[in-house]
Amino acid sequence: MRGDYQQLVDEISAALGAPATLEDRDFGLIAFGAHEGEDDEVMDPVRTRSILQRRSSAAVRAWFEAFGIARATSPLRIPPDPAAGVFKGRICLPVRHRGVVHGYVWLLDDGHLTDLALGGAGTPPDPRMAQAMETAARIGALLADESRAGSELAQVLRELLTSRAAGRAAAAAALRDALRDTLRFTPGTPLTLVAVLPWDTAATDTAPLPSLPGLLAACPLPVGDAGRPDRPGPGAAESALAGLVRLRQTGSPAPAHTAADHLLRSPRAAAGPAAGGPAGTRPTRGAAGIGLATRELAELPASWQQALDAARAARAEPRLGPVAEWDGLGAYRLLTALPAAAPDPSVGPLLAPAHAELARTAEAFLDCAGQASRTAQQLGIHRQTLYYRLARVEKLTGLDLDEGADRLLLHMALKAARL
Repeated sequence: MRGDYQQLVDEISAALGAPATLEDRDFGLIAFGAHEGEDDEVMDPVRTRSILQRRSSAAVRAWFEAFGIARATSPLRIPPDPAAGVFKGRICLPVRHRGVVHGYVWLLDDGHLTDLALGGAGTPPDPRMAQAMETAARIGALLADESRAGSELAQVLRELLTSRAAGRAAAAAALRDALRDTLRFTPGTPLTLVAVLPWDTAATDTAPLPSLPGLLAACPLPVGDAGRPDRPGPGAAESALAGLVRLRQTGSPAPAHTAADHLLRSPRAAAGPAAGGPAGTRPTRGAAGIGLATRELAELPASWQQALDAARAARAEPRLGPVAEWDGLGAYRLLTALPAAAPDPSVGPLLAPAHAELARTAEAFLDCAGQASRTAQQLGIHRQTLYYRLARVEKLTGLDLDEGADRLLLHMALKAARL
């Protein structure tokens, strides 16, 4: 299928004599034409980043959408804007099928397309442009077919990941059949789940068809209290994306990392409300987690829970992210499995926003195994300042930081508050 897109993009490039790029409606790169010549100025930063990162940024997307490309039914000219990194003008060909936009073909205009008639308002288009739009319509039909297949796979994957134990075997069989019929999937292939948290579902009811190597299916799922789908609660309005990834071998998660990295750059991975840190702050970054690999489809719900827990841990603990594997979480494997609960009464006062600096100091001290010099260096403060803050922590909580049990309670409470 991807080869078909490349061939059609090359047809448009040849018809108009300009390098063409095909992106999906979320500005993910699908195919691009060759850039002829040795002129360094034939590219601009926006196009270069799109090709190298295989996705445009949210800011670039917003800038182009301001020209009405999502509503356009005929080609549009986009003027250059050096301040936005757009050094070359562009012609945007909306890729539509049955009234729905599925993507965009972009043509760089180095000046020789300036007089090309685009059509519209009663004016016929240049025959070359008419031919290019016919090709764009063929691309739209392919993307629509792919989207329908992706929606079907998303639904079957969702049914498996949300199924109860009694219906899991049937749901796994349905997913196996759907993967085999759609993607010629071979049973026994190692698979894993990637979780991207949070995931914006406002723009669509279903996830778009995956277009990344190894990503077989994807679906958004609501997550409940403490980020767990089996615990409905106040956090149930947040959603995560579940991505099913095919691995080359069980112990080689590289394809899952690649998929997670690309999905995190999607505009839909823009972070929303999230659980705060121990000081009451509210991080706004997204994160991704990877579950353990399995060859049994019926074990995918367990991999999904691991991936979701890893994403929660990566969002709470920057050193783990932005992409974390479940088997690399350490103590967070236990913390993410704990039920959501109010903070321990002794630690609760420390979690108030007014004591953010004290909470950060206490957590750093415990992370450094109680080594004062190391903690002071990490925080960039004098050792006497550290001792003063720790004394205030003890007074506020009633805990004795010379006692192992009190240290454990405080450390767990601070980490749990991040989740």
